[in-house]
Amino acid sequence: MQQISKIYEALNWASSFLREAGRDENAGELLLRHHLQMTRSQLLGNLREDMKLELVEKFKADVQKHQEGIPVQYLIGEEEFYGRPFLVNKEVLIPRPETEELVLGLLERIHKLYPQQQELTLVDVGTGSGAISITLALEDPRLKVMTVDIAAASIEVARKNAERLGAKIDFFEGDLLQPLIKDNISLDIIVSNPPYIPESDIETLSTVVKDHEPIRALVGGSDGLDFYRRFMNEIPKVIKNKGIIAFEVGIGQGQVVADMLKQTYQHAKVDVVHDINGKDRMVFAEIGW
Repeated sequence: MQQISKIYEALNWASSFLREAGRDENAGELLLRHHLQMTRSQLLGNLREDMKLELVEKFKADVQKHQEGIPVQYLIGEEEFYGRPFLVNKEVLIPRPETEELVLGLLERIHKLYPQQQELTLVDVGTGSGAISITLALEDPRLKVMTVDIAAASIEVARKNAERLGAKIDFFEGDLLQPLIKDNISLDIIVSNPPYIPESDIETLSTVVKDHEPIRALVGGSDGLDFYRRFMNEIPKVIKNKGIIAFEVGIGQGQVVADMLKQTYQHAKVDVVHDINGKDRMVFAEIGW
């Protein structure tokens, strides 16, 4: 392995090493900025500065871990979502840009349908890092936000993110909407990015995903639709006469999930929305309007 003493040498080595390994070479820059505690502009302005040997060794070790498949976000311990830094670890999925589109679409519908209402009750089911629930709470202070996750370890990460970012969230540990049904809680809005990958597709995923992100947050049964089916039984027990349902879905699942919602709520306005890549990714239902 080549001798590294300058910042630009570390960057060049990492980019080349990761490219040859078939990994995203941009991860080298992200890891280098993390170890140097620099913004991108600071990094580019200091490329010819010296690097301490101890720092070089830590950086090399993380680059090699990423080459072996560990997601760069888990090595850094953070991922940005909706312009905010969220703590992430192996207990939670890494927030994706597509989910930002789900949040944006839901906020637009909330503002359209509830322009005057002072308080709205919302639940995010399957909280993970808390990216959805925390973002919604911070973007619209009228929202009384609850969130449910089956894993205590995931809730712990979400709690830390809520504290760091100053969001007030009520956390429930349990399976889908069961804790809210039990407590007779009624809701205006339900949002979820549930596990939706079919079991047979897991082996086709990148090793970075399938070997490191929590499988419980990825797999949705043999066809990927198990959780949506369960939602159709549970949502009527908690949603008010007027409400909004927002789901993220897997590619090719949009119309199937939309049909489920139409069967459950015959007069609902249901939209399948494509993401920035042109894939069916979100389903929104407006109930009772």
